[in-house]
Amino acid sequence: MRFSKALESSLQSGPSPDGQLIATLLSSSIVIRDVESLGVSRVIKLSPDFTGGATHFIWSPSSTRILVAVADQLHVFSVKDGDFHGTTKIPPSLSKSTFVSFGATDGEICVWSPFGVKLTVINLSTSKAVEIANPKFYHVTSAARGYSFRAASHHLALLTRTSGKDMISLHGPVARDVERSWYPDTIDAQGLAWTPDGRWLVVWESSAQAPRVIFYTSDGHIFKDWRATPQYAPQDMGLQFGAGVRTVTISPDSRHAVVASASTYLHVLSIPSMTEALRLRHPPVIQPKDTLQVWQEQSTLPNTASFSPPAFLKATQAVTPQRTAPNSVQEPASGCNLARFDVSSSLLATRLDDAPGTIWIWDIPSSDLRAVLMFHANVTKLEWHPVQPELLFVRCEGPSYGNLVFVWDPLSHGPLSINTEHEMSAAVGGKTHCTWLATSTESAAIFFTTNTTCMLVSLADSDEETLPWGDGISATRAVDHDGTAGLQSSEPAVSAMEDAEDSIGADTDDSASEPDDTFEFKKFVGR
Repeated sequence: MRFSKALESSLQSGPSPDGQLIATLLSSSIVIRDVESLGVSRVIKLSPDFTGGATHFIWSPSSTRILVAVADQLHVFSVKDGDFHGTTKIPPSLSKSTFVSFGATDGEICVWSPFGVKLTVINLSTSKAVEIANPKFYHVTSAARGYSFRAASHHLALLTRTSGKDMISLHGPVARDVERSWYPDTIDAQGLAWTPDGRWLVVWESSAQAPRVIFYTSDGHIFKDWRATPQYAPQDMGLQFGAGVRTVTISPDSRHAVVASASTYLHVLSIPSMTEALRLRHPPVIQPKDTLQVWQEQSTLPNTASFSPPAFLKATQAVTPQRTAPNSVQEPASGCNLARFDVSSSLLATRLDDAPGTIWIWDIPSSDLRAVLMFHANVTKLEWHPVQPELLFVRCEGPSYGNLVFVWDPLSHGPLSINTEHEMSAAVGGKTHCTWLATSTESAAIFFTTNTTCMLVSLADSDEETLPWGDGISATRAVDHDGTAGLQSSEPAVSAMEDAEDSIGADTDDSASEPDDTFEFKKFVGR
């Protein structure tokens, strides 16, 4: 492994979608760094009236603009060329927005109001806004399930709810006027999404209903109404009365849709026939074999003087995933609540509610369970590399895992533990953020930041491999995969600006959120 030099940062910091820049929000400026040199390429000064903690700090899809949202204002800055600065003020009557995102292009912003009052789509080029009433999902953990932009044409599909009925509307790519709307035959739809190729619009029913997924054509006509008879294993906590879809995941190549329910089964549907091609089951007891590797995290000795990252042992006998203990206060949860395809669409990673410390990795072309990764703590984030296939990183919850990142690929000898604490200029504490750097270099790299410091970590195995950043410009630490570190060169942390802002941010799993409370607004009546 190779570690870059430490850079001043904050939790409101992250790499651009194209992997070429890093933006950091500080107390009085936004610092833009070039990944290749790690040097400051631009500093955007913030006006003195830029007060209040930032709630959103987002890159645009093309990596040319940055959006900063504070309590009552939205600011968009150009990061490469020009001095573009767009400002939008939020009416005081609506308080602060619950969710903000770029639209289909860099010139469009979507703002969700509290309590699902409206969705406002702002066009920065024309300085006009379109308001759409009653978006069904509006919270930061669920808003992404209620809208989707179609690839290429940029049409907006939106799920709204009025008078107890779901409605789907299709909005034009420029003016966002309604081109078509209809009431789907759903009781309580829990999400919609365009397939990556833009040919199909997928809508799924609530988990309280029987498993059901509706496939619409691009112009809104029903193509397939898929329904399934729930299948339950003996350990599925007696769900004889049925529980439906928890989540739907579509492969990047638009060839498969995975339907996960409250049982231990996965339904893999073939597109465009929309028929069930596979049915996968998470086994209660895992038997290792030649085509299935099971890796178990091993405890390390505490208070040791030497650096000892968590190690993983390959199981040779049947093992049982660690299940969560029953809770008398909350209803027991079961089923698959997280499913992610890798960029090649060949591997699928899943996690069960009642075994949150275990990651299951399925080989879709061969219909086999390829690997099982078992951790001591609950997994809070898993992310496939956006460019390189079959490369996964995992993060776990708990203070002892705050500085750790686990990386796995099919050819590795178990998950590789990356410990950033010994490479940072200051102790790692509190919240941290980690994501892949979307580059196509020979060796993959990870961006890791705390509230004061950030750095890049390359998975390079040798000095001959190309790093995303320049070796001659930036200090680099070489660390072997056995955890021994050798210092090649050292420099103190580079400070771009003083007084880094300690702002909020953390890794969250938005796909594991609970359904929005339909009657949440009543909690505020009479206050």
